[in-house]
Amino acid sequence: MGRINTVFKADGVETASRYSVSEWWLEPKTQGPGAHSHDEDDLFYVIEGTMSVLIGNEWVHATKGSFILIPGGTTHDFENRGSVRAGVLNFSASGAFEPAMPAIVEWFKKNPPEDT
Repeated sequence: MGRINTVFKADGVETASRYSVSEWWLEPKTQGPGAHSHDEDDLFYVIEGTMSVLIGNEWVHATKGSFILIPGGTTHDFENRGSVRAGVLNFSASGAFEPAMPAIVEWFKKNPPEDT
């Protein structure tokens, strides 16, 4: 996806669709997917850099080692506003997230991330 790279570490097949685990890396000054919501709970753990995360109407600047819970149905987004690459582990429960990835990749091809 260019300025955003994603790798699924555990998906629905491996977890009986109870959860999925993915690793997301955003290059410096890269917008994320845009504000959205879904039924699954999202847990983010920042593994490098600082990730700016929208939770409802509030932006949180999460540094390395931060843990963020976003309950299902909550509007959220994430982006890297910093000058160094930022990465997060994402835990999504239930594990129904990864089947949507082909459509998400196609959307990003048509709407590439812009600078923050």
